Amino acid sequence: MKLTRRDFIKNALIWGGSLIFSPYPSYASAQTEHQGYPGYSRLEKEGKLAERVQEAYAFFEECRLCPRECGVNRLDGEKGFCKAPLKVMVYTAQPHFGEELSLVGRHGSGTIFFSNCNLRCVFCQNWPISIRGEGRAIEDEGLAQLMMFLQEIGCHNINLVTPTHVMPNIMKATRLAFKKGLRIPLVYNTSGYERVEILKLLDGMVDIYLPDIKYMDADMAATYSSGARDYPEMATAAVLEMNRQVGVHQVDKHGIAQSGLMIRHLVMPNRVAGTKKFAAWVAENLPRYTYVNIMSQYHVDYKAYEYPDIARGISVQEFLEAMDWAEEYGLTGLDPRSVRIRDLYKKSK
Repeated sequence: MKLTRRDFIKNALIWGGSLIFSPYPSYASAQTEHQGYPGYSRLEKEGKLAERVQEAYAFFEECRLCPRECGVNRLDGEKGFCKAPLKVMVYTAQPHFGEELSLVGRHGSGTIFFSNCNLRCVFCQNWPISIRGEGRAIEDEGLAQLMMFLQEIGCHNINLVTPTHVMPNIMKATRLAFKKGLRIPLVYNTSGYERVEILKLLDGMVDIYLPDIKYMDADMAATYSSGARDYPEMATAAVLEMNRQVGVHQVDKHGIAQSGLMIRHLVMPNRVAGTKKFAAWVAENLPRYTYVNIMSQYHVDYKAYEYPDIARGISVQEFLEAMDWAEEYGLTGLDPRSVRIRDLYKKSK
């Protein structure tokens, strides 16, 4: 598949709610030979991927893809809590340079932002996509073409953002794309609100899991994520399953992520996220060198201004406190940018 600069711009404008160009001089120079063997390639060669696709699609008849377990028949056009139709809805497909460094590399992470969401947080910074459902409906074959497009322009991975409610579509599209030559890792970029039963269908297919653990307290989850009181239970169980499948973060000789678990935790005002408990849980349940990104970018968005405890950004002290807890519990796999931000703050004090 040859992609001209004109084709790239045309496709980016079609698929992008925003258009982000690489800071590097040429996409042509970014194109590499993809010699890797991602998990989905092994499943296909073993004849298992087609069976997994069929099994996943069966969930659409009585949708229980996520912990909401709505039970609607999406094959007949019914919609559940997430409001997602049967066809996959895509908002953007583009290289992203704001992800973790090992995902971004030199040429970007190939992000595909899916519309709708099963969590619907009151502070969501992507609420036009996740809650209002802005995007464009495409067939699974079109999703496979987007994956190939991102590989062709040199992206290091396919980064599937908010994938839970369209997991069957993703599985089918991945199989189609593999037959066309897709060979880069799949990143499952999720809120963490997952069912272990569903994640087991992805065993051997997903190379990198990138989950959030947003809260450690059921009341906080219920208040800020549309009644999802079981979020802490579901997210921690899901992360344990992800770790079982892919293990710890692994990079190649260029520092580009090839496999493993990468956990995100957003620091929130007034200790809403339960960061100390989160750090303790990771230390007790996972290798202490597990990749953990303690994130500082919380800001007031969507309906957050209606909730006094989260109606402001976090303070420097709150971020430093969170990083101190991670160190206190012996977490050594902290995201390097978070560590640098912490060090800069401490030097400026």
